[in-house]
Amino acid sequence: MAQGRILVVDDDPLMLDFLKEALLRQGYNVDTAEDGEEALRKVEEKGYDLVITDVRMPGVDGMTVLESVKRDFADTEVVVITAYGTIRNAVEAMKMGAYDYLTKPFSVDEVEVVVNRALERKRLISENIRLKRELEKVQGLRTLIGQSHAIRKVLEMIEMVAPTKATVLIHGESGTGKELVADAIHRLSPRRDGPFVKLNCAAIPESLVESELFGHEKGAFTHAVKRSRGRFELADGGTLLLDEIGEITPAVQAKLLRVLQDGTFQRVGGEGTLRVDVRVIATTNRDLWKAVQEGKFREDLYYRLQVVPIYIPPLRERKEDIPLLVQHFLKMYGEREGKEGLAVSEKAMEILMDYDWPGNIRELENAVERAVILAKGKVLKPEHFLIGSMFREEPDGGATTLAEMERRLILKTLREEGGNRTRTAQRLGISVRTLRNKLHQYRERGLI
Repeated sequence: MAQGRILVVDDDPLMLDFLKEALLRQGYNVDTAEDGEEALRKVEEKGYDLVITDVRMPGVDGMTVLESVKRDFADTEVVVITAYGTIRNAVEAMKMGAYDYLTKPFSVDEVEVVVNRALERKRLISENIRLKRELEKVQGLRTLIGQSHAIRKVLEMIEMVAPTKATVLIHGESGTGKELVADAIHRLSPRRDGPFVKLNCAAIPESLVESELFGHEKGAFTHAVKRSRGRFELADGGTLLLDEIGEITPAVQAKLLRVLQDGTFQRVGGEGTLRVDVRVIATTNRDLWKAVQEGKFREDLYYRLQVVPIYIPPLRERKEDIPLLVQHFLKMYGEREGKEGLAVSEKAMEILMDYDWPGNIRELENAVERAVILAKGKVLKPEHFLIGSMFREEPDGGATTLAEMERRLILKTLREEGGNRTRTAQRLGISVRTLRNKLHQYRERGLI
């Protein structure tokens, strides 16, 4: 039996009866309307897969019906009916989005062909939209890698909260992937086609946070030489990610509370009230409730932000995810460095699993990236990862350079092999000649 809800619109009762009877015999659900005004009301109330409308009607004509339906219900197909000799109307209707047209007089067979094609197009478009949504879901969650119970709970929360308008507070240690979770929520939400705007509240001077969030008028403060839109304006119709929300001042907290309550704010130095439609996702690595108890964070704002809380556990609490994460980063950086087909030795994986990863996923990613860069062969060994005490910052606070990491690795391996250069070179995946040259350079520079 055919499926599809069809509305037939015509001011001629005989034409209405003819089309209704023909479509009912084909198994469709059919409603009728005698004028354009009634048609638009029914479309608004019931929704249809297909609207068949005469072009010429008193009052609200068929072209107006077509325009309104395609504007407000874009996935509803429209077929127009024209009289012989008015083909120009049909052409204009097609330009406005009509699927096809029927020219009077027409047969039942013609109606059947056009209706079947229109509804098949509607079905294909709906299926494409469904598949697109499924793909977006996969893409939105693909960066959240793991199979542990802990990460599955996070994924479930993302899928539940994404379609809603709720404010979300994501909390967890640094490096756990809070921004990835926020990004996934946005990708899976109805706002996916809107902007995704980010602001790291801890990375901006305290005096500028308010201006960054809400914008400012020309002359609002020193160096405000022109009007500037803030992140809330830029995120209108989309999502605003406020990273490290616990760092904002009480004054900014009060203004943020107002936006969350009624969607309005004023630019710094401005008098006019602006209204925006923004979903807020906030992240923190602090205990915000403790900050509330200490009087450092507004309790009312805390509850406004934590409509839906999502906790991301540290990597040490989901170590079963480490092998999958390692493989992901290994593939990513292996491709980048032109070293595809890399593998991690059993001993190296044991060390990675035993380590507590205080820097969480970010630290693991950095370790794998270093290992890919330092490894000369296809197998990544423990000495390539430089984790824990093997990798420290220099006394002056500067980060260890790649050359220095390489030097430490070579000397450490040489010590472990009792000074045997052949075995050291084999473990490092380099030639004995290369090892000899490296050691010569270190001696000349006084590094050994």
